[in-house]
Amino acid sequence: MKIVALIAEYNPFHNGHLYHMEKAKEAAGADTVLVVMSGDYVQRGAPALLPKHLRAQMALESGASVVLELPVCYAAGSAEYFAAGAVALLDSLQCVDAVCFGSECGNIQMLSSIARILADEPDRYKSALKASLREGRSFPKSRQMALEAYSCSGYGNVALPETNILAEMLSHPNNILGIEYLKALYHSGSKIEPYTIRRVGSGYHADFLSERYGCASAIRNVVSLQEDSISDVIPLLRQHMPASSLQILSDAFHVRYPVFADDFSLLLKHRLLSESATSLPRYMDVTEGIANRIMRNLDCFLSYTQFCGLLKTKELAYTRISRCLLHILLGITAADIRSYKKNGLCQYARILGFRKDRKDILSLLKKSASVPLITKLTRTDPLSGIGETMLNTEIAASDLYESILTDKYKTPFINAYRQQIVRV
Repeated sequence: MKIVALIAEYNPFHNGHLYHMEKAKEAAGADTVLVVMSGDYVQRGAPALLPKHLRAQMALESGASVVLELPVCYAAGSAEYFAAGAVALLDSLQCVDAVCFGSECGNIQMLSSIARILADEPDRYKSALKASLREGRSFPKSRQMALEAYSCSGYGNVALPETNILAEMLSHPNNILGIEYLKALYHSGSKIEPYTIRRVGSGYHADFLSERYGCASAIRNVVSLQEDSISDVIPLLRQHMPASSLQILSDAFHVRYPVFADDFSLLLKHRLLSESATSLPRYMDVTEGIANRIMRNLDCFLSYTQFCGLLKTKELAYTRISRCLLHILLGITAADIRSYKKNGLCQYARILGFRKDRKDILSLLKKSASVPLITKLTRTDPLSGIGETMLNTEIAASDLYESILTDKYKTPFINAYRQQIVRV
């Protein structure tokens, strides 16, 4: 068995994801696809459109052999933490041969060159980065300028693309995330072989479906505009999603989804009202400046998304603010993240679902994994204290998401302990 891993959100699963899955197997010469997937919350700092078990089912019915959950502390983190958590989880399984990610450039050598410099942080690069940050530029812009300065200095033995190409590469989200995957692999000394597949179809942030390989954000936009039924848009969505995924989307509409950030507005406001400018910085990504900005504007809070828009600035992107607010809502602290990082990042591997015709991979994971393998919360191997903290945070976050579903669609509450593993 040769396993290629994919790190994804599948929010929701579409033809571009299917293309990636097929090409990943081909590139790595693999016969098995293992997916590490975000749970009920995603990297842009928002709830997933659909619950994690439905999205896992989409992946399994489209060819994945097994789907594991990326802990929420990483799934809702910055690109660096998202990648580091996912790679640490893959390394802990000790049976993954390759990882394949999508990128706008499709060039593993170029991405690796950038990743190596960012991982090593040579003095010339660090000096240029600090200088740019002191001048008030955002971190992404400062990082780009520091890389350009380092490249032009003639120092180092790592070749970078020309300045205009470098700027273009660093302007695309999947390139940036791919660089973080490569950094994490390099930092950990991982033996997992990286591959990248060039993204096809619509851009990452496209709002409208126009090509066969439409993006997830465009599909979410189409779904969000439907009130009572999605039957009117089924013909359109059929061009962009596998039939099995579309069927799940159709069956679960207004029963198990859609879920939006604004569904959490009242919960978030309640949480913020119980905090102060001095208490907020304990949460992941929340600086003193952001904390003060939150408290100064709290009286103007109308909704989750409105508040994100109100707080964002030229230096603070909407997604950065959204992640901060989500960390506050879910109780994800900087101290917890430091503790996880100090102790190997991932404390367990939780399986969301698997294909019944591929039980062999479950047997392999049980034999090879260096961390406890969780298939049922009521039957877990003993976890460390840190592992229990991580899992309890995950359970609380899942139950909060389920509470929103229960209230919104008047369905029975199913807590995390009663959620069944998906078998396809």
